[in-house]
Formats: sequence, C-alpha cells, structure tokens
Amino acid sequence: MPLNQEEMNAVPTNMPTENRSMPTATVIPVLAYDDVRAASAWLCAAFGFEERLRIGEHRAQLSFVEGAVIVNKRRAQPDGSVLAVSGHEIMVRVADVASHFQRAQAHGAHILQAPTDFPYGERQYGVEDPGGHVWTFSQTIADVAPEEWGGTLIGNDGAKA
Repeated sequence: MPLNQEEMNAVPTNMPTENRSMPTATVIPVLAYDDVRAASAWLCAAFGFEERLRIGEHRAQLSFVEGAVIVNKRRAQPDGSVLAVSGHEIMVRVADVASHFQRAQAHGAHILQAPTDFPYGERQYGVEDPGGHVWTFSQTIADVAPEEWGGTLIGNDGAKA
C-alpha cells in the first residue's frame, strides 16, 4: 500500500539531518561532462557557483546560495564512445529512503539500485522514470567528514564544517 504524504515526510528520530559530505540543498541536479575540472571551473566563473567538494577527478559539488549542483564524469563505453544515456540525473534528499523506495515500487518504478548505504553517510536508491530520466533518492544516515572517504572539502554551503 502506498504511503501518504505525512508518512513520506516523517523524519526518523535516530538519523542526522546534516552530513558534511552532502550539499544542504534538497533537490540536486547531477550533470555529466567529459572534463569535471574544466566544467566546474567554467560553471564557477560563468555562473557564480562555488566549488564545495572534490571527489577525485570524477565528481565535484558546487553550491550557489541555497542550491547545489553536482558535476560528474560522463559515462563512456569501453571503446571510449559516450553511452546513449546522457549521464544526467536528479538527486533528491528525503527523510526516509525505505518508505520512499516502497512508494516508488508500488507505482511500478524501474528500480536501478535498491537502497544502499554508502561510506559518505548516505543511504540511496536509484530509479528511472517513464521518460528515461534517472533519479537518486538520498537519506542522510551519518555526518561524515569528506576526508574520511576520499573527498576534499573546498568550500561551505552552510553544512557543518
């Protein structure tokens, strides 16, 4: 049985609401580029974003006032050609991934990844909507310093330092 809106918005009392490894924004577009560093630099210079966090050479978090965007490496096939899937996705922070996952399943969503706990303090699942758009829903389960899993904090978007 699908959950109602009140059940969807219920915040588990034993979970943190902030995580130093995640932007504080609720909806976070994830945009794919061939060169993450060059794209990040251009977005910062041209649009006024500020680099918040670097994750190797394949991902960066940028902040803008109360918003955020994630820049990630465009996926390629073994021969180097770009995959038909664009690599763009939308990330949405939710209070309870398990309940949200149940709701998506009840509505026939195409599940790409079941809820999984990650070392950066987030529980996430992936889904594809009927239009072929990829969504990641993320719940903070721990406040983890980016340095603990290989990230490099560059700036601050209001999250704890």
